Amino acid sequence: MSFFQPVLPEHASRLLNHGPTILITSRSRDGGQRNVMTAAWSTPVEFTPARIAIVVDKSTLSRTLIEESGVFGICVPTAAFIDTAYAVGSVSGREEEKFSRFRIAAQAGAQTGVPLIEAGCAAWLECRLLPEAGAQEKYDTCFGEVLSAAADTRVFNSGRWHFTLENRALHSIHHLGGGQFVLSGEAVQAKPL
Repeated sequence: MSFFQPVLPEHASRLLNHGPTILITSRSRDGGQRNVMTAAWSTPVEFTPARIAIVVDKSTLSRTLIEESGVFGICVPTAAFIDTAYAVGSVSGREEEKFSRFRIAAQAGAQTGVPLIEAGCAAWLECRLLPEAGAQEKYDTCFGEVLSAAADTRVFNSGRWHFTLENRALHSIHHLGGGQFVLSGEAVQAKPL
């Protein structure tokens, strides 16, 4: 049973605006090869249409696949998925197929065909690479336009995150370095002054 529901385009940037560690998924143009990597650097850069910046080293298999296919996925791993998220960031996709090695279930995105991970993740976004951004040839930063997004309604609904003690296993993770992570914490509501 999936708890994922579509997220409105105007709320897609909220899936990343709290700075979580992410999984970047990619596929070859023909879909015969796929990869997943862990990244700590991503950010929303525009609201409408929703656009995202990610950092993917030019020497990685993920970068090769993203540039070849023109698409990528972003999945937001949860506290329950920390070990797997760390593991896929510690192995090269050029050496082995990480989805098989780490037994990660994924379905092909309806818009792009990129692998999308729901089990162990709180949200995903399908993105189209924006080559017109220009910086991709020189830098490791890639820009993408969000084509579709979905999130687990147990932790993201009504256009925002709902982190509670009861759904702690679904909280996003934030990498501090050396395999150490912190979880998204208690939400506090601002009051009008």
